[in-house]
Amino acid sequence: MAAVFLVTLYEYSPLFYIALVSVCFLVTSALVLGWFGLGVPVILRNSEETESSTRVLKKRMRQVKNPFGLEISNPAAASVTRGVTLTPDCLEDCVLTCYWGCNVQKLHEALQKHVYCFRIKTPQALEDALYNEYLYKQQYFIKKNDKAEKYCQLPEDAQVVDFGPVPRARYPLVALLTLADEEDREIYDIIAMVAVIHVPDESYRLSCRILYQYLLLAQGQYHDLKQLFMSANSPASSSSNTFPGESSTDRGLLEKAGLAGDEPEWQEETSRDCVVCQNGPVNWVLLPCRHTCLCDGCIKYFQQCPMCRQFVQESFPLCSRKEQDEDESTRV
Repeated sequence: MAAVFLVTLYEYSPLFYIALVSVCFLVTSALVLGWFGLGVPVILRNSEETESSTRVLKKRMRQVKNPFGLEISNPAAASVTRGVTLTPDCLEDCVLTCYWGCNVQKLHEALQKHVYCFRIKTPQALEDALYNEYLYKQQYFIKKNDKAEKYCQLPEDAQVVDFGPVPRARYPLVALLTLADEEDREIYDIIAMVAVIHVPDESYRLSCRILYQYLLLAQGQYHDLKQLFMSANSPASSSSNTFPGESSTDRGLLEKAGLAGDEPEWQEETSRDCVVCQNGPVNWVLLPCRHTCLCDGCIKYFQQCPMCRQFVQESFPLCSRKEQDEDESTRV
């Protein structure tokens, strides 16, 4: 009926018809813009200026200072019979406690007790939570900024040459770092660090390495410290899915022993330029793949990781724009 009316109207008065259609278009456009805003007519914008409608969520982060640092010195020479050399690097006076043959189940129960029962602030608190389920203990006092090597070894009378077949009931070595001064525990959010260390023995001769690191917070949480993956320059290193210095045979044995991660480990490179524009410094971490490969300018254009093509659920920056400017001014 409306179509017949418009055709009849056009036959008698074309100008009035054109004016009526124009008014209807303007009224409709005003209603749409008033309801949805200027973000609706995307087709009127330049394609280069149009951003994705589904933005990647920016993960809220809380910056904390970790007073603990621990490395393995000369891991190729470490073994259950020869011992392990550890190098702590702590911002405050700390206590390093090494537990040989720590019970796997009791350790994870102790971490849960830190959340629900009591805080593991001291070595004694962990020992109480473990119910002394370990073979041997060694303890060292670490001075602030002291990077002296600490040698850990099972006594000869222990007569332990391996920890049995997998699945193992005991971790070869668990290192606990706690703050020595009680006042420091009130300052830092992170009050302890637990490092699970694989040590080669007669059964598994894989090189010594840190398998897991758990940061224990004063509020009762604990977090698994995970590695960030950087891009690789050379084709050889980018195609490698193994740890540095690790053969494919060792990787297979590691997976068989249940000690390998579920995700490939990408080697870290010396260059920190964005993999897309090759100009801006890398600053954004993509989750859940943990690839760190995009700069501030390129992060808004990607919903998939350019390294592994996995969809990005969240992302967070390594440092703010203010911190980057301060770093650049310091370099100059």
